[in-house]
Amino acid sequence: MIRPRSNWYFLRWVLFAGAGGACGVFIYLMWFGMNSDHDNVPALLTQLIPAGHCTCQSSTTFQCADCLSCLVLPSPSPPPPQPSALEPERPSTWSFLYERDDQDRGLSQSQCQASFPGLFQDVRRGVEYWKSREGGISIDDMNATPFEDGMARAIISNGELYVVATKAKGEDHRRKILATLGSIYRVLSASSTRRWSLPTIEFIFSIEDRVDDIDAFGHPVWVLSRKVSEESVFLMPDFGYWAWAKSNIGPYGQVVERITNAESRVKFTDKEPKLVWRGKLSFAPKLRRALLDVARGKPWSDVKELDWTKKANFLTMEDHCQYMFIGHVEGRAYSASLKYRQACRSVVVAHKLQYIQHHHYLLVSSGPNQNYVEVERDFSDLPKQIDDLLKNVEKAERIAENSVKTFRERYLTQAAEACYWRALWDGWAEVSSNVTRNVKRPAVERGLRYESFVLLESHDMLKFSFGSE
Repeated sequence: MIRPRSNWYFLRWVLFAGAGGACGVFIYLMWFGMNSDHDNVPALLTQLIPAGHCTCQSSTTFQCADCLSCLVLPSPSPPPPQPSALEPERPSTWSFLYERDDQDRGLSQSQCQASFPGLFQDVRRGVEYWKSREGGISIDDMNATPFEDGMARAIISNGELYVVATKAKGEDHRRKILATLGSIYRVLSASSTRRWSLPTIEFIFSIEDRVDDIDAFGHPVWVLSRKVSEESVFLMPDFGYWAWAKSNIGPYGQVVERITNAESRVKFTDKEPKLVWRGKLSFAPKLRRALLDVARGKPWSDVKELDWTKKANFLTMEDHCQYMFIGHVEGRAYSASLKYRQACRSVVVAHKLQYIQHHHYLLVSSGPNQNYVEVERDFSDLPKQIDDLLKNVEKAERIAENSVKTFRERYLTQAAEACYWRALWDGWAEVSSNVTRNVKRPAVERGLRYESFVLLESHDMLKFSFGSE
């Protein structure tokens, strides 16, 4: 016979065991929902998955439609560029012309300003932030910046690029750092007057996705993306404009050329009237699974997960362009795929964005210059938005055409990228003059010329510090 007290101990043990088991099951389900890359998580579980870094108190809204409005008006004559012995004077009536100027990395400052209004907004923002701090950026600010994996320190002096230090966790970091340095060097090489027209600057950049990956909050660093609250950093073009190592992607210009050739044979109205999206679910499980759940079973949906191990559901970028609508979803931070989606003459449909890239200021979600469709972060209004566009294909085509004119044919061209880099250098020089003024040693004694750096063995680039190699 079980005594009453023993019975209570047994019941308490059962309750504790049951609670522990339930807690273990719950933890496993959360782990499974956050790490699975397959469409095998119930919608209820998706609602329970914590948002984590995708928690967004407020989304980013840009007010730069006026920047695009001035492009559809007769272009004002830019101030005439200062001629030099090496650069002939260009007519004062010059204005940007696609297919003539889009690959010109040597546009003058006045031509850059006339061609790409609104592109340099984040540089101006960063300059104003550091101007508001007495003294701007100092050498102490630079030296106090944590130097983490995925970062590089470099100098531009007399139009030449010198590498001071790099820190890479592995080959992925090394390639991205090298691609960023290559992009900088390419723009430097395009200027025939670089020895006397470009500022002397020293800077640190990161190829990591997020500012908090490198503990850069409050520090002067060039980064790929930022949140609104991360004001101390400056945005730079990502390494994908140089190239991806994968042959099916390659340099950004090559991707655009393939897409342009493929689309030249297809009218917008002949495209598949569906929303296409492919992506790795575990990069942002709550956000990306919400899209799958909302789009599931809809006649306009071709939304699927991507399993890189099996290449299941894989589509090339050109394949994406066969659809009228292309979904865009952030990952663990920004998604570098946006620029490829904007290369298509299709309607980009994106949730309210949390992370900002250098060209995001030109995104317009309404009005005559609308160049993408914005939906809520939980995609609750996605069905209505797609249904409305399918009923008004003319509007959808106008948005797609605006996207091409804004991004593929102007703000994401090689000319625009080069202009942005030079604006970044000028803006940085404006607030970091104390850095170079207080450094007495010439750049050649503090860094390795880029041309020599690229000849180093790969393992020597992973942890490089000039003077200790």
